[in-house]
Amino acid sequence: MNKVQPSAQPIAFESFKEEVLRDYKTACVSRQASLVGRKEVLTGKAKFGIFGDGKEVPQLAMARVFREGDYRSGYYRDQTFMFAIGESNPQQFFAQLYAIPDTELEPASAGRSMNGHFATRMLDRDGKWKAVARLKNSSADISPTAGQMPRLLGLAYASKIYRNNKDLHDNTNFSNRGNEVAFGTIGDASTSEGLFWETINAAGVLQVPMAISVWDDGYGISVPAKYQTTKQNISEILKGFEENEKGAGYKIYRAKAWDYPGLCDMYEQGIAYCRTNHVPVLFHIQEVTQPQGHSTSGSHERYKSKERLEWETTFDCIKKMREWMIASAIATEQECEAIEKAAKTEVTVARKNAWEAFEMPIKNELNQLTQLLQPLMAQSIARPFIEKMLTDVQSITDLARRDLIVLAKKTLQQTINESSSERNALINWLHHYEQYTTQKYNSQLFSETEESPLKVIPVPPTYADDAPWLDGREVLNANFDFIFQHNPLVVAFGEDVGKIGDVNQGFAGLQSKYGDTRISDTGIREATIAGQGIGLALRGLRPIAEIQYLDYLLYAIQILSDDLATLSYRTAGGQKAPCIIRTRGHRLEGIWHSGSPMGMIINAIRGIHVLVPRNMTIAAGFYNTLLKGDEPAIVIECLNGYRLKEKLPANIGEFYAPIGEIEEIREGSDITVLTYGSTCRVVMEAAQQLSQLGIELQVIDAQSLLPFDLSHGTARALSHTNKLVIVDEDVPGGASAYLLQQVLEIQGGFKYLDVDPLTITAKAHRPAYGSDGDYFSKPNAEEITEKIYTMMHLYNPSQFPKLY
Repeated sequence: MNKVQPSAQPIAFESFKEEVLRDYKTACVSRQASLVGRKEVLTGKAKFGIFGDGKEVPQLAMARVFREGDYRSGYYRDQTFMFAIGESNPQQFFAQLYAIPDTELEPASAGRSMNGHFATRMLDRDGKWKAVARLKNSSADISPTAGQMPRLLGLAYASKIYRNNKDLHDNTNFSNRGNEVAFGTIGDASTSEGLFWETINAAGVLQVPMAISVWDDGYGISVPAKYQTTKQNISEILKGFEENEKGAGYKIYRAKAWDYPGLCDMYEQGIAYCRTNHVPVLFHIQEVTQPQGHSTSGSHERYKSKERLEWETTFDCIKKMREWMIASAIATEQECEAIEKAAKTEVTVARKNAWEAFEMPIKNELNQLTQLLQPLMAQSIARPFIEKMLTDVQSITDLARRDLIVLAKKTLQQTINESSSERNALINWLHHYEQYTTQKYNSQLFSETEESPLKVIPVPPTYADDAPWLDGREVLNANFDFIFQHNPLVVAFGEDVGKIGDVNQGFAGLQSKYGDTRISDTGIREATIAGQGIGLALRGLRPIAEIQYLDYLLYAIQILSDDLATLSYRTAGGQKAPCIIRTRGHRLEGIWHSGSPMGMIINAIRGIHVLVPRNMTIAAGFYNTLLKGDEPAIVIECLNGYRLKEKLPANIGEFYAPIGEIEEIREGSDITVLTYGSTCRVVMEAAQQLSQLGIELQVIDAQSLLPFDLSHGTARALSHTNKLVIVDEDVPGGASAYLLQQVLEIQGGFKYLDVDPLTITAKAHRPAYGSDGDYFSKPNAEEITEKIYTMMHLYNPSQFPKLY
């Protein structure tokens, strides 16, 4: 065990006493918030509660060493820490518990995340960065256990980049030359998750200032540590990661959750070492209690023994801190009682104020609705029904906005055969109220500011008369070279990205030109590659995080779905991480190198743009556009396109491909074929065959799946051909189902159809290996030709006789 040394600069006793008493007050306030919060859930005012009771004292010690510019990536029991650093308070705590949809009252998530999910607002109202280096920052929490760990790695790695890249030393709004620490918190049981271990290993390899605190209360909900952790001791089994004569690694510290002075000394020593030496540290906080059990979903008396419960009462951290204060003459019994009483009063007032702030706007909205309903009732034959509905709503104790919507809509249903200015006024109110609630509950999935990449003005590539024809990979390489030369915030990393310049040579030669801080290799660890990108982007850098093959994006899909895709939404526009995930997929060879699971991807990561360029020039244009905007995206390059020839644009690095726009790549009057990526070339081959049979295809490249065709150009094209075919190398009903919904429902294309739409997809299984495996697993030119010809035969058999 590391011996914890006392501070080298003792604080004068009175000043020290003042700090300790302030900490004790914060602990008491936090505990009282937990106790009252549980009651609010059990009485029905809140839906669910999960609290930080039992962890108050170690979080106070951690907060003492958390500085401006530092970042937290924690979990849902860190309320004491957030109170202690001044980035939350009891009223905001209850505002989140009641789900108040207001960033002023509930700045962490505007009521979108359940309680205990903390975040600070890193952006101003225009979506621009605040000077985060001068703020105490908390990245937005997510519920999946250990899901905060990959992002934590990226937040810490950013400090290393800001320290090592001298071109960024003047960027003082984001960093003080990399002297920031990323603080992570996690429950002991959650260290069983693979994301924890992947992050631990990656941080040890990278040697970044990451400080992880593991709160060890001996249980994962009801499951004891003997079923969770080898040797029932996470720091014991992490000894192999400790730095020693065999190599760099971690510093590991241990302390008891109830030992306030020991915790303070430990954190002071450990964080100073982490911050100065840029090495990861792990704090194992043992003998943690959980006075109210895991959550409001159940009682811990069901699974803890009588002896364990008695021990938890004796070793409650606040109780032990109180005993130490009295024994050390820091406070008297009377002083402690006064602090405890004041804490109860503060929480009582905070709860009352938060509930009123939640309730009063809805009551006012009901009053507005009532004033509209009264004159309508006075002349309506449905008056008795409307009166009863209104009375019922007015008597609801826990009034919600849905109650008002239901009341208005049922009233309109009951008066459907009536016509009056009063009814029209109610309709108008409903329209406005639905817009109002949409903004409160459904906004900010993407940026709604001028920073959006959708607002980047497109610039097409231009070509000199003697423009050389290069491999597509060389076009990409030239574009990346321009990006790295002109934007010092851009970094790229991934498997094989650094020394060899990625497996398809998009970064070839660039590491030697720009250094391994900016272009680097990683281990085989897709989840933390994604997390690394998220954390860097949260700190103002512009990462290009490479997942070598699209099939292996599945390792990272949980992080992308739960963390990156929801970030803007779950903070109501308070945080952003414009991370670019670069990968390659579609056609190649075999089950795990030719996948195109686009349906799964686009339905798992709403909140991230999904771009599917058919060639490398368009891919380059997408990278340029994304780097001018502020939103995350996945760019999926075509695996079989890197060695196909493309002209080198004269304006390399300065052309911008539009996001959300289709491109017509072949004119035709008979059928509209919508496709994307590698199948564009296959469809074009089929179009030549069909042309010889008297059928002219109009071929549209989607280019962008999220968003898809914002100007509804596909439906306009369909209005001329009246026939739709979607070609997709995803499984049946994969991305093709999404595209059908977009064209037929969203764009209203169904009204133009003369025949049923047709989808031509890959088979339901993974692609078989080899050239024949590809041919018989994915759409091929002959299959497309035959199926489209058959469609025309059924439409006009006299003009198009049966093929065979």
